[in-house]
Amino acid sequence: MSALLAAEPRPTASTLLDASSTLRLDAAPVDFVLVALYFVFVLGIGLLARQRVSSSIDFFLSGRSLPAWVTGLAFISANLGAVEIMGMSANGAQYGFPTFHYFWIGAIPAMLFLGVVMMPFYYGSKVRSVPEFMRRRFGTGAHLVNALSFAIAQVLIAGVNLYLLGSILNVLLGWPLWLSVVIAAVIVLSYITLGGLSAAIYNEVLQFFVIVAALLPLTLVGLHKVGGWDGLRDKVTASPGGGTQLESWPGNELSGFSNNILSVIGIVFGLGFVLSFGYWTTNFVEVQRALATHSISAARRTPILGAYPKMFIPLIVVIPGMISAVLVPQMSEYKAAKVANPDFTSDTTYNQALLYLMKEVLPNGLLGVGIAGLLAAFMAGMAANISAFNTVFSYDLWQQYVRKDRPDGYYLTIGRLATVGATVVAIFTAFIASSFSNMMDYLQTLFSFFNAPLFATFILGMFWKRMTPTAGWMGLVFGTGSAVVVFILHQTKVFHLSGQGSSFLAAGVAFVVDIVVSVLVTQVTKPKPVAELVGLVYSETPKEARTDPDQDSLPWYQRPVLLAGIALVLVIALNIIVG
Repeated sequence: MSALLAAEPRPTASTLLDASSTLRLDAAPVDFVLVALYFVFVLGIGLLARQRVSSSIDFFLSGRSLPAWVTGLAFISANLGAVEIMGMSANGAQYGFPTFHYFWIGAIPAMLFLGVVMMPFYYGSKVRSVPEFMRRRFGTGAHLVNALSFAIAQVLIAGVNLYLLGSILNVLLGWPLWLSVVIAAVIVLSYITLGGLSAAIYNEVLQFFVIVAALLPLTLVGLHKVGGWDGLRDKVTASPGGGTQLESWPGNELSGFSNNILSVIGIVFGLGFVLSFGYWTTNFVEVQRALATHSISAARRTPILGAYPKMFIPLIVVIPGMISAVLVPQMSEYKAAKVANPDFTSDTTYNQALLYLMKEVLPNGLLGVGIAGLLAAFMAGMAANISAFNTVFSYDLWQQYVRKDRPDGYYLTIGRLATVGATVVAIFTAFIASSFSNMMDYLQTLFSFFNAPLFATFILGMFWKRMTPTAGWMGLVFGTGSAVVVFILHQTKVFHLSGQGSSFLAAGVAFVVDIVVSVLVTQVTKPKPVAELVGLVYSETPKEARTDPDQDSLPWYQRPVLLAGIALVLVIALNIIVG
């Protein structure tokens, strides 16, 4: 699979941010001091968190003791890695307003669904991971497929964050990229190995505020430089791609479909339903943060509270990408060449939009905050991937299939060793990411392989008690296989979709194939006894098992369904306002 991913026909320079390129951040001593101070805080949190780790449940799930506001911020910060920062700013530079769909269509609805509908099953069943839920519902076949595919995906995605983290050190210090990647990996490895999930979560809370402190000034200064909002609109309209970049619908360039109706269907079904719900509702990286809370209602509030800041993140991520594409000469020249000739290659790529804008507009001092913000984002993303990997590897693979019934301390040690192993593998997968000019292309490809079929199996099994264990694992295998087939057909030019249309199509095909195979196999195989489905299937789980006993006594601002309703109204309003 790695070979397939590496075959994406994108710029293949050995580094996208070569030390000899024009992209060098002119950092002053004050900037280095700010970055060093940030690293001191990060490692200090790891040391403090280590004092709370006395068992495997402390290491992997923070002892299920954290408040919802902490896990809610960590929930969002864990996603504020390469996907959100460099990937979305690259999308902003390339596509403009249609990138908002990744937030308002491709995130918020699924996050609310996770909090309202699915978290009661995860938390109430006391599972330690999403694959463990799959094992209880479908048995070891689906569990093994899910655990292995998730583990592979996490080291690949951790490589994306690590690659970009190393790239920042490369342009800041001029070190070779390989050395920058290794040093960045050691820093993240240190605090995860020390404090486990608690270190990751508390660092993610810190990182959230550092990221906002970095990107908000960058956005405001960039808007000032470009002549305010009206100046940005005028310049974007006059740039390659034209005024369609200021319209979020129908988003033809993003979806790859020239037909407006097909484009809307592709975005709503492929991105908004299959990829989005597949990512947010079944991705253990995110679910793990909610499982670290102290109650069902707190677990439900985790993704719902996270939805509020998530709505406004595009304003400080997508907009800077658009500003960079019209303000920075290197980016505007690259975009003009790329629009004129899609096969054009250069050391400059859309992934560098944010870095070029920082170099262009931020004075020393603010530049240090900006660098710390990017480092925080990539460390948060990588730490989230690694902390989820070590849990699944230790509980779902090692304990289940290799060494059962060992003392708790044994699995704590395995978790720390798995953290080291995953970090080493991520160093190598980091360079797979270097062949993609837009990191979102790479990530959406991964999500179509792993998340789309998992969501189909999950949602069908949760609401259809007749679905059988055999159908569970066969649906996953055939769904993932169909996504890989679509990817190969696109790479071999059997058909062509621009933008991220091929990933949307692969996700849709994987979802449909998984559903069809699951339904057909269920007709000829034996289901689990109904008594074994309590807490796993909606119709067989009593309401009291899905709610907190004191839920009705909670104040309005702690009631998950009400909070979700308010968030849904807000995101609908944002879609209408932007158009």
